[in-house]
Amino acid sequence: MVFPKFHPDSCALIKQYLTPALFGQLAPLETRTGFTLGAAIQSGIKNPDSHIGIYAGDAQSYNLFSPILDPIIHAYHAVEETFEHKPGLDQILLAPLDPDKAFILSARVRVARNLKGFSFPCHITHQNRSQVESLVSEAVQSLPRDLKGGYLPFKGLAPSQIQDLLARKLAFPKGDRFQDAAGINRDFPDSRGIFASNDKKFMIWVNEEDHLRIISMESSSDICGVFNRLRLGLDHLSHRLEFAFDKKYGFLTSCPTNIGTAMRAGVHIRLRKLEKNHKLLKSLVNRYQLQIRGTGGEKTSIDKGIFDISNKQRLGISETRIIKNLHTGVAAIIEAEKNL
Repeated sequence: MVFPKFHPDSCALIKQYLTPALFGQLAPLETRTGFTLGAAIQSGIKNPDSHIGIYAGDAQSYNLFSPILDPIIHAYHAVEETFEHKPGLDQILLAPLDPDKAFILSARVRVARNLKGFSFPCHITHQNRSQVESLVSEAVQSLPRDLKGGYLPFKGLAPSQIQDLLARKLAFPKGDRFQDAAGINRDFPDSRGIFASNDKKFMIWVNEEDHLRIISMESSSDICGVFNRLRLGLDHLSHRLEFAFDKKYGFLTSCPTNIGTAMRAGVHIRLRKLEKNHKLLKSLVNRYQLQIRGTGGEKTSIDKGIFDISNKQRLGISETRIIKNLHTGVAAIIEAEKNL
């Protein structure tokens, strides 16, 4: 088999760690569902600006292709040579971060989940994707009263209807070029949809980058309340659905950057002064193991001083500790903004 040709300007981790010898060892292998290393690295080959460049096609990918995935996981997550998931979904009660609503516009916590026994979205068959949608749409019917709502499938909707739902944040768009190269966008919008609670504070995206993206959010600084709502939803869903999980890697996701807790918790926060002092903001973010994204999410710019600040660690840390670190870090950032 021919060693893949990466773009000369590529800085993807897959390019850094995939040697010809390692490729020769792993390229002939297939998981039980037929997923190969060649399929896993398509996004990294086709996108020179890819940061990771490899996706998992199913749960077995993490063990079969561990000689290449583990070095990438070590590098991205900055974990010890011997790492493991550290679960901890406990209820949290912390002081309000921004009771005067001077800085934080909204709080959001989301987790990614894939169903045990199914290939992940970049490798799943059309029939199995439909089965996943059916299982999830049935499971949400058992959610408690505070999370009750409705499931809306995208299939059959006109493009204008989907655009209207996107504008109201009640839909997710077709995946970006990184996901497209990985095969995640196949058959879109078939078997995709979104569950939204009646108050729109709890949502589930079905068959996006992972089988489920479970989201809790609200226009406030109450990150603990948002997290505790997510815990409630996860608890009920886990009685109806079995998630792909590994003792070492934690919850298994399409992208190895999301394994472990598979959780991203963050706030949209306006920092007009720190926007002009990136050095100080970056030092605070790094100190508390946080990261900055643009106003509209990953790979977007900062608009009107509004930053998306969230946890950087996902593996080797518990869900509860992530929230506590975020709370402490954002409190320090607000204090710095006040003092400038």
